[in-house]
Amino acid sequence: MHRLEVKDLKVAVGGKEILKGVALSVSSGEVVVLMGPNGSGKSTLFQAIAGNPKYEVVGGDILLDGESIKDLPPEERFARGIFVGFQSPVAVPEVRFAFLLQAMMNIKSGKKLTDPNPQVLAQAQKIAAELGLKPEVFNRGVGAGFSGGEFKRAEVLQALLLRPKFVVLDEPDSGLDIDGIAAVGKAVTQLATSGSGILLSTHYARVLKFIKPTRVYVMAEGRVVLEGDENVIKRIEEVGYQSYFAEIKKELAF
Repeated sequence: MHRLEVKDLKVAVGGKEILKGVALSVSSGEVVVLMGPNGSGKSTLFQAIAGNPKYEVVGGDILLDGESIKDLPPEERFARGIFVGFQSPVAVPEVRFAFLLQAMMNIKSGKKLTDPNPQVLAQAQKIAAELGLKPEVFNRGVGAGFSGGEFKRAEVLQALLLRPKFVVLDEPDSGLDIDGIAAVGKAVTQLATSGSGILLSTHYARVLKFIKPTRVYVMAEGRVVLEGDENVIKRIEEVGYQSYFAEIKKELAF
């Protein structure tokens, strides 16, 4: 059993504090959903977990199996089993997608980046077919001409291939049609069933048709202000954040 824990995390960007003491956790096999209005700090939290150096940890900690990782570089966090998919992925058209997958799997297994690994492509092609990604995507540069849906599917493909300890996904259902959401939902369930801990953000209850969250956290103003279940997601979609916050103001932690 593995555990990823964020403890009283404070993060600044350009000298401005964005996260003001975030606390949450996810364990192996859990699907934890993070919600919150735009600007509440969800993407900042995910960047901090990934180790983006532009996001300065000024307080608190990030623990993997009880050990602090807040000072580790992104590649070391990845090697230790944390995969992060971002809301707006960065295209790297100079690198073929097939090579990226091979390099990621080589890092995981302790090999050199360029070591041949023909089994990776065969496995990735099988996963791509299940996700609705066309075979030619492997010969394109990473993100080169990718639609928003292709980007999201490609990130989920990477997670399914790697089977890391933890998968952190920032709005994986963004920009997807119902078939895409179904494919991503199925993949998230597969990952959790295989033992990966899942932390994902979303604004929509439609993802609940395909996943069953263990619990739901709600963020506002740089803090986690509420912990609940899937009914929280449904109610937020029905009435919006401000009305929901007004309904439960006695329960909120801010």
